[in-house]
Amino acid sequence: MKLLQHAGMILALAGLAACTTPGRQQAAGGLDQVKTVVVIYAENHSFDNMYGTFPGANGVANATASQKIQRDHDGRPLPTLPPVYSHGKPEPKYPAGLPNGPFRIDAPPVNARLDEIVPNPIHNFYHNIEQINGGRNDMFVAMSNVGAWVMGYYDGSGNRVWQWAREYTLADNFFMGAFGGSFLNHQWLVCACTPVFRDAPAAIRAQLDANGRLKKKPTSPPSVMTGPPELFDGPVSPDGYVVNTAQPSFQPSGLQPSPANPAMADPARNPVPPQTASTIGDRLTAKGIAWAWYSGAWKQAVADSPNPPDKRSIIYNRAPGSPNFQPHHQPFNYFARFAPGSADRERYLKDGEDFLRAIDSGALPPVAFYKPTGRLSQHPSYTDIKSGDEHIADVLERLKKSPQWKNMVVVVTYDENGGYWDHVAPPTGPGWGDRWGPGTRIPTIVVSPFAKRGHVDHTAMDTTSILKFLTRRFGLEPLPGVRANMGDLTSTLAF
Repeated sequence: MKLLQHAGMILALAGLAACTTPGRQQAAGGLDQVKTVVVIYAENHSFDNMYGTFPGANGVANATASQKIQRDHDGRPLPTLPPVYSHGKPEPKYPAGLPNGPFRIDAPPVNARLDEIVPNPIHNFYHNIEQINGGRNDMFVAMSNVGAWVMGYYDGSGNRVWQWAREYTLADNFFMGAFGGSFLNHQWLVCACTPVFRDAPAAIRAQLDANGRLKKKPTSPPSVMTGPPELFDGPVSPDGYVVNTAQPSFQPSGLQPSPANPAMADPARNPVPPQTASTIGDRLTAKGIAWAWYSGAWKQAVADSPNPPDKRSIIYNRAPGSPNFQPHHQPFNYFARFAPGSADRERYLKDGEDFLRAIDSGALPPVAFYKPTGRLSQHPSYTDIKSGDEHIADVLERLKKSPQWKNMVVVVTYDENGGYWDHVAPPTGPGWGDRWGPGTRIPTIVVSPFAKRGHVDHTAMDTTSILKFLTRRFGLEPLPGVRANMGDLTSTLAF
């Protein structure tokens, strides 16, 4: 063995010897300079949809012809894109007969604005698997409820958060942790796991064919050119895992209160049973590291939750001026440890206003998750891109002025792709993927005094990379679901 190699091995072994428990190593290199980690979790856009025109990134222009072409249910290329569908019918607001491939949403002939409410593509677990289609990404249109719309993308260069991406680091090879939608990807953000509902009734379980695809209803159109598919889907997998949006047992929940206990959801409506898997919160608490999940309008939602759904003022309320609180975006509220009345609920689940005050006073805990309320999340159908962009940019500016800024790392990412097409296939194979994901590529920006400036990072990462970064920085016991080969965000930093 060469001398340098031998010396390197000695140093490596010495480093390992200093570790008392596997997975609990001290922070390496300059990571000990990071004192505060903030994760901002926005909603429902693929990388190509939001950053497909970003300079230096692997965007729409890099897609090959085969990556752009969409296919019908029978595998044949579509002659054109189908109409944009709304409630199963062509939406006359948007042009029909668009060429088969991606198109600009904010340019002729579509001309949708960034401050406009637009269609909401379905973004469910089995849909996403079929849309990816073994890495070909050619079934996004066929398996959507909105037809052509999933192929649309924006030129976001006028957005304020885009400017933060240009100044710091944009990750262009970052994938959502799980296939499907917001509910499951919020779970993967905090536990790298899929909730269990073993006793779920058959009526709420998805029905799959022999190939593992969703069964089509007899009324389902044979071609997406004549209508979106009609499928036997449900929130629970055939073997009892919760893969699509389902409500928590604890209020605030989308379900009406239990007649016996207003802090609980009505058990007759099949809420997700309280979960007991380990979360990143558990790991941080065990290590003595302070943390919090901050959610916009949390206190209002808790106060609103004893009311029946038709009397609630903010929970799933899309009325103008309502924060539009989304209970299924609150992952810790699904876990038994954070049940109403528990000390941990009071200690760790906080309001968005608490977050802003902590920023200004320099009192953020070492780990802070921030979930904007629905109106500011950028989720299609109930809000626009511009409102969330302005809000997130304002939060970033506030963080940069914080007394804690000099030792801070901020990660701005999205829960999932919102059903939108992206041309890059997620990685697969041992250490890269598993039954649950990763799903489609999403935007992720790292903003920090330590972040590489004006940089596009091409390292393969996913939502579990955030957990991996926290585990490495704070010497935590790793969560089992974190994917071994995914990056840990340190490639975006330069100390």
